Amino acid sequence: MSQNVPSFAELLDGAHRSAVHLEMRDSYGVAAEADALARWRATGEVDDDPESPYWAPWTRLIRRTVDRGVIVRRARIVSEPVSDYIRYEHAGTVVNVAAGEDVRWLPRRRASDLCLPGNDFWLIDGRLIRWNHFTGDGASAPGEISEDPAAARLCAEAFEAVWQRAIPHDEYKIS
Repeated sequence: MSQNVPSFAELLDGAHRSAVHLEMRDSYGVAAEADALARWRATGEVDDDPESPYWAPWTRLIRRTVDRGVIVRRARIVSEPVSDYIRYEHAGTVVNVAAGEDVRWLPRRRASDLCLPGNDFWLIDGRLIRWNHFTGDGASAPGEISEDPAAARLCAEAFEAVWQRAIPHDEYKIS
């Protein structure tokens, strides 16, 4: 079944109160990140300029969302020791935070007793889910939208449970 999945800009521009994002993979193979990830692997340098061509579309979207009073939170469940990808992601998260996202990290071993959805997601205003699907090697696959109240409740409860246990970005240290 084909589904019209709104862009992230459309989703966040439509948010009134909250936008939460739960990430649960230790590695992503998203094509748009390939060059930046390769540069980080080769040099240890990460693009941390919120106005760079890579980041600017996202940071502007987050800023205008937060400026409207929408709370944007992101939680990441990670295995430890962390993967190289998570090291890269952690290094770049300063940009997410500078744009207005509140970001926390939860070591996977502290999530064992939580009921979690099977996929990463965005939950908008506690009712609209954008499921993020990925292939086995972490490449983006077509997303999916749901307004199923039971699924939205699961996502909201799972996110809040993770959030309560998770470590704020500025306190989560990768060794």
